Amino acid sequence: VYKGESGVGLGKNIVFIATDHEYRGEETLPALAKILAKNYGFTCTVIYALDENDYILPGGSNIKGLEILEKADLMFIFTRFSDFPDQQMQNIDNYLKRGGAVVGLRTSTHAFNNKGNANWEHYGWNYNGEKKEWKDGFGELVLGETWVSHYGTNHKQSSKIVIEENQESHPIMRG
Repeated sequence: VYKGESGVGLGKNIVFIATDHEYRGEETLPALAKILAKNYGFTCTVIYALDENDYILPGGSNIKGLEILEKADLMFIFTRFSDFPDQQMQNIDNYLKRGGAVVGLRTSTHAFNNKGNANWEHYGWNYNGEKKEWKDGFGELVLGETWVSHYGTNHKQSSKIVIEENQESHPIMRG
């Protein structure tokens, strides 16, 4: 928990949910939370997926502490194919039903993969069941788009970046 002392966010609570093994949300979200607390006064709580020994497990599906969403003004989610236990999903569902604000990063279009769980399968990225408003799940309904596919061969291909010589001194190219 990072507590701000002054700024436009004072008295507002942001909950960051981090469990994505591809983009290191467990590293980036605490950094963002610190910035928002220090510079803008928000109280920021970062919640991670944990293994059986309570160590951070990127990409895991066990997130303790989601009841903090009851006090949240914003849920900032960065997950991928999560299959949280029923009570944890209930915390998220309660938050959404009360109209809580949501920001989702990258893989949150396919935040959940709850196949076989009748209570929460509609959150899944490719849901096409009886709850028609949930077609394509959380990503489509809440964030505006679901996951479609990887382009190329995932984890095998990459892009080559070439910096134009006349742009080498540009501030973005210098970090």
